[in-house]
Amino acid sequence: MEFIISKSELQSQLNAIKGVINSKNTLPILDNFLFTLEGNTLKIEASDLETCMEANIPLENTKGGGSIAIDAKKIIDWISATTADIPLTFKIDLTNNQLNIDGPGIEFKTVGVNGDEFPKTQPLTDAKSFTIAAESLKKGLTSTAFATAEDGIKPTLTGILFELTSEHLRFVATDSHKLARYTRTDVKSDSEASFIFPKKPATILRNILAKEKGDVQVEFDAQQVVITIGQFVLNCRLIDGKYPNYAAVIPSENPNTLFINKIDFHQKLRQVACCSDASQLTRFDLSPNILTISATNMENQSSGKATITCRYEGEDMAIGFKSKLLLNIIENIESEEISIEMSDPARAGLIIPVDKEDENEDVLMLLMPMMI
Repeated sequence: MEFIISKSELQSQLNAIKGVINSKNTLPILDNFLFTLEGNTLKIEASDLETCMEANIPLENTKGGGSIAIDAKKIIDWISATTADIPLTFKIDLTNNQLNIDGPGIEFKTVGVNGDEFPKTQPLTDAKSFTIAAESLKKGLTSTAFATAEDGIKPTLTGILFELTSEHLRFVATDSHKLARYTRTDVKSDSEASFIFPKKPATILRNILAKEKGDVQVEFDAQQVVITIGQFVLNCRLIDGKYPNYAAVIPSENPNTLFINKIDFHQKLRQVACCSDASQLTRFDLSPNILTISATNMENQSSGKATITCRYEGEDMAIGFKSKLLLNIIENIESEEISIEMSDPARAGLIIPVDKEDENEDVLMLLMPMMI
């Protein structure tokens, strides 16, 4: 089996899918990329058993066909050390899995592994599907992935909920302290369906979507999802379990609303947060046209305070939030001005972008308060 591919093209595809490979694998074969040549198409796959990512590359100069698993670290290191963008000729003897790569003035030889040992993905059963623009999917993942929980006792909270109805597609993530909800009203379905998408493949997919345009095809069943964008295909196992009733924690009546410039708010909050204690408690005192942010650390006898001119509609209020979580939310909102809607100091605050460029999207963030 033989083919010719440019160094830059190969490096780009390997970098796009290498994030699937874990640093430590239970099966040695998972330390490899699977190269499969079928006709004039080269397919490169990476897998960790839970997620498989493949890149399909059309080629002009090919001979034969077959598959071989190649050590991922070896080939990435070699490609990275090759600075010039040169054509690379792959010659693979499938009888002994010997791989030769030739280029102008360079040569690389190694022994691969029989491609039949690489894990195979399973076909979908009774699949449902929808189509979404690449930019919309990227926004949905970016707006929610940060709010997922770290590995813990509730596996469902470590992923992103995809909720499809006759009215919208909704992305939801929460770690029980903060919540992010992103809704698209231009993606709908005749029947309701949902699945929980793991964070790791979501991160890999988001990086690919940043460079891709066009529509994305999403197909899923009860166990897995297959996402196709351009020449990439992602297949991953879904998180099993029932997602919590997130809607129950979103307060519906919030008579107190703060309108504030995001950049100014973020800067002042960061400055004051430096003076908070280990709990990261930050106090917000709200009155007409004035927001006062303060934090105190009794252990090292430090304190910080900042005053911001703003627009506040509601009763005077003092409420506490964990500064790190609030900063995290603000950093993931694309709007020059944000609003924070509150009912009372004991209930969650809703952080919402004021500027809305896309009429088909709706963004809502939520943060639970702290006792002050």
